[in-house]
Amino acid sequence: MRVLILFMLQIFSFYFYAEKTFSSVDNVNLPEGFKIEIFASGLEAPRFMALSPDGVLFVTALDSGKVVALPDRDKDGKADRVITFVKGLKSPHGIDFHEGYLYVGETHQIARFKYDQFNTAPGEKEIIVPNLPTGGHFTRTVRVGPDGKMYVSVGSSCNVCREKDERRAAVLQFNPDGSEGKIYARGLRNSVGITWHPDSKKMWATDNGRDWLGDNLPPEEINIVEEGKDGIRGSDQEGGNLGNHYGWPQCYGKRIPDPEYGSEEFCKKTIPPVFEMQAHSAPLGLAFYTGNMFPEEYRGDLFVAFHGSWNRSVPTGYKVVRVKIEDGKPAGIEDFAAGWLRGQKAEGRPVDVIVGPDGSLYVSDDRSGMIYRITYRSQ
Repeated sequence: MRVLILFMLQIFSFYFYAEKTFSSVDNVNLPEGFKIEIFASGLEAPRFMALSPDGVLFVTALDSGKVVALPDRDKDGKADRVITFVKGLKSPHGIDFHEGYLYVGETHQIARFKYDQFNTAPGEKEIIVPNLPTGGHFTRTVRVGPDGKMYVSVGSSCNVCREKDERRAAVLQFNPDGSEGKIYARGLRNSVGITWHPDSKKMWATDNGRDWLGDNLPPEEINIVEEGKDGIRGSDQEGGNLGNHYGWPQCYGKRIPDPEYGSEEFCKKTIPPVFEMQAHSAPLGLAFYTGNMFPEEYRGDLFVAFHGSWNRSVPTGYKVVRVKIEDGKPAGIEDFAAGWLRGQKAEGRPVDVIVGPDGSLYVSDDRSGMIYRITYRSQ
């Protein structure tokens, strides 16, 4: 009991000293030739970003229930102003544009709005996926893939448990109008970040592992998420068909049985991650680098935003990492933008990353209320 109390006091101390503060980019370390600047500030928990058809950066603001537009018409690398595009949303997180619509993932539903331009009013709100499960991991990621299907990630209701609602700890697939919904993949505890490989067009997703197995277990994951080859969705029952089951809650990492729910026989049938990362880093948004601004060796590599730990004795995360890709597979990891964590104090918590039209990299930070822009110029 004494150890637990001391550990909880340590967590409290970390969060007490890590209250939202002005995040200075002066403390962020980058490879030589790279520069980070503040693109927009004063946002209320900016989360996921998307570029509109007219080239404007949009971001969800979780705390204020808004979607805001951040135009940079004079191309000076800073948002001209913050425009409230949609308001009155319930914990908006996921965002995407597709065929004349703006899609937004609220905690309980997916909505879309007719979209013309950033400086014109959106169309009426259309709820296309109602009654999503709420509570637990409450953010809802929504993305439209290269196949024209809409994908929605719904995290677990718990740290580790057997879910009663099969839509939880899963990625769901719909038509863009919300029809013909089905479970695309399951056993994904909380796959907040979703993107597609620019060449293979396969879905890659981050996944946040469970808590309370120590500082270094279980590893955070990147998964290549596919529907079961036989078209039959996975089963939580041992002996069932596991065509698209990624392990949770029975397994973690490379098919390692969970101490509470694990079964070696079950885990052998699940799909292991394509890459493992430091436990408790909380990987969220991810993006393949497809721009031309950064050096050639960055082309095709994967950037991942680490939101940061909350239950680790020594905090970790709070940075953007580069996962090197070789022959279509992860081949290593290194820090790309780090420095928001200073000792026990976190000045920022990266959430999402997105490549701009000019090849710069945007990073949202829901602790400081900022969006950063990272550029490169050879020396």
